[in-house]
Amino acid sequence: MSRRSRWRPLLAALLLPLTALTACSSGPAPGGADHVTVVVGYQSKTINTVTAGTLLRSLGYFEQRLHALGERTRKTYDVRWEDYPTGAQITAQMLASKIDLGSMGDYPLLINGSRAQAGGERTVMLSVTGYNPLGALNMVVARPDSAATGLADLRGKPISTSVGSAAHGTLVQALKAAGLDPKADVSVQNQDPAVGASALASGSVAALSQFVAWPGLLVFQNQAKLIYDGSALGVPTLHGTVARSAFVNQQPEVTDEFLRAQLDATTYLHQHPLDAAKKVADATGLPPEVVYLYNGAGGVATFDATIKPAFRDVLKADTAFLSSIGNIAALDLDGFIDDKPLRRVYGAGYDHDVALTSNPAPVTGHDTTCDTDVSDPARAGEL
Repeated sequence: MSRRSRWRPLLAALLLPLTALTACSSGPAPGGADHVTVVVGYQSKTINTVTAGTLLRSLGYFEQRLHALGERTRKTYDVRWEDYPTGAQITAQMLASKIDLGSMGDYPLLINGSRAQAGGERTVMLSVTGYNPLGALNMVVARPDSAATGLADLRGKPISTSVGSAAHGTLVQALKAAGLDPKADVSVQNQDPAVGASALASGSVAALSQFVAWPGLLVFQNQAKLIYDGSALGVPTLHGTVARSAFVNQQPEVTDEFLRAQLDATTYLHQHPLDAAKKVADATGLPPEVVYLYNGAGGVATFDATIKPAFRDVLKADTAFLSSIGNIAALDLDGFIDDKPLRRVYGAGYDHDVALTSNPAPVTGHDTTCDTDVSDPARAGEL
């Protein structure tokens, strides 16, 4: 045996630990302990949640930020997006620990928080996506040939809505304001938006109460007419993001990157409103004109992630209302709303921006203002 042959086994043994170390440093294998899957629940057609859903997904900002995070943490991340028609389904999956982050309307957010607190699987509201200061994101429509011109004309008739949704809340409050008993004077049919639209078309319901973009879409397609606009209530309506508390505690860095990505998508929507509307239209099949009506510059929805004091007041009142009609048992609202992660990623401009009541859409950036004060009902048409 030659000298080289005698040394070969020993050399291989010495190199084995180095080879293993080099293999490990190349990155963790998918599915291992250092692999994180993030499940995001969203409503693709609820277009005032697009900065945490449809638009964010199409832009890929969250995935890009997680890739950069992985280079720092030596972990791999992947995102699974799950699309649902209403917030109720997202809540059900979140309480089963199958969804980590989600977006939904104000009433579903409160129901989410209440049920999570009751079940021991706490959730937290992290940010706002889109809002309207007067409640104009929820509407009641009837068939074009209907004789109904207002809510009073719906007495004794069936109305389709998604029970527990923001649109349901608007319907109940609007019926009461019109002198109708929401339980005795009408028959509320609990249906997903698409099912309700079909029911309206077939004539099996007299009206449809829904959130954006369903009423606007049906009116745009000449399949419905507007008989009640939620702005008549004068009560702000909003959508926001919610997460499992356990996920936020276990994955604070991922939570931060999601919020940064939402801010990125919000800035993109402000800077490129038409292109953003086209992206959402391409992803959902909605007409771009309908998307732009809500999401365009000066649109019906204002996109601002900050959780404003006025929103806390509205959510407090909404909590009392939902409790009065039996939709929730109890909710520790202060424990549910947590804007600390958003403050952390937003930076020094948060306190300035949280105090603003203006629509930032016509201008660029997170810390700028415009001269359209949407708190003035007389100027609501400028949204």
